[in-house]
Amino acid sequence: MASVEVSLKEMMAGVEGSLGAAVVDYTSGMALGTLGGGKDLDLTVAAAGNTDVIRAKVRTMEQLGLNGRIEDILITLDSQYHLIRLVTGRTGNGLFLYLVLDKARSNLAMARHQLKRVEEAMEI
Repeated sequence: MASVEVSLKEMMAGVEGSLGAAVVDYTSGMALGTLGGGKDLDLTVAAAGNTDVIRAKVRTMEQLGLNGRIEDILITLDSQYHLIRLVTGRTGNGLFLYLVLDKARSNLAMARHQLKRVEEAMEI
């Protein structure tokens, strides 16, 4: 089972074009850990903002009576992908993985696959 630190390293190293990664508690909006980012990508601010995205989607699903679970959410920008994957299982309830990718250098399918592997190995 992987810790937050190990999970972040696997997210960044496992996908070419990774710009930043975070493990976030979406009940509080706080990042449990971040790796990468920089002056143009504040992962702490992104973690809090993406918490609002998840809460809005969960609320909308409840209002629509949808019983499925969210696997991931993709936000596509001009030059980046922002990939959010909710962590399931007994140890990850209320957490999500957040990965920012350079759109020109990354493979979105491989990124989704890597996040799924990281999620399955993660233990908090």
